[in-house]
Amino acid sequence: MYTMEKAKIQKLYDACTSLFCSSRKQTPSFQQIQCLRNILDTIEGIDVGIDEISHHQFSSVVDSTHSSIDACHEHINGRDVEPEITYIHIYECDDFSIGVFCFTQGAKLPLHDHPGMTVLSKVLYGSLHIKAYDWLKMSSSHSKTVGFAKTVGDGVFESPCEASALFPTTGGNIHSLEALTPSAILDVLYPPYSEEFGRPSKYYSHTPMPSLPGYVILKEIDLPDDLVVRGEAYLGPQIITRFHKP
Repeated sequence: MYTMEKAKIQKLYDACTSLFCSSRKQTPSFQQIQCLRNILDTIEGIDVGIDEISHHQFSSVVDSTHSSIDACHEHINGRDVEPEITYIHIYECDDFSIGVFCFTQGAKLPLHDHPGMTVLSKVLYGSLHIKAYDWLKMSSSHSKTVGFAKTVGDGVFESPCEASALFPTTGGNIHSLEALTPSAILDVLYPPYSEEFGRPSKYYSHTPMPSLPGYVILKEIDLPDDLVVRGEAYLGPQIITRFHKP
């Protein structure tokens, strides 16, 4: 009897539901997080309804008029476009979210944090320069956060590469991304951003400390005026939800 194989994004959703469900009394272990990373490692752009990139040129695997590749880029046939970021929402509940950020070449996601969150990421295609920091000491002044941080990452992530993970206080919880080529990155956030539950997204400026190489002063800033993230529909395999309402 023939049985259809479960979609990879369904496997990811099922694993997240099992690990991150609010009814669980235990925080996921390192081994369990590693299992999620292993699932992320198997996922490619086509598994979430977008094309992959090869040698920085795009080749459509479906009719481009119906593909969410149009949500990710307009840099086709060598045509230059303004830097742009698109977010493809796949799933979100109170416990976790799954989505894809797509970047045209030169697009930048400025320095931002992930308060109290664990984030797993997989570069689906392209090349991104990522700078990452962790707090050493922080305080609030006039409702703004300021403090000292240590550089924990400053390099290029290029597909294919292994999925990465950051945690509430380690692993580069505060980071920025710049697309060196058209790129896409799949993110799992546990838990997701929420103003209601005290997890707003904050943005920062950074000032290097010449006397202490590798250390910076971070100061919270307002949402950058030039940051625009355009939303587009998810056109990948449908997820069968179980315990959560998206």
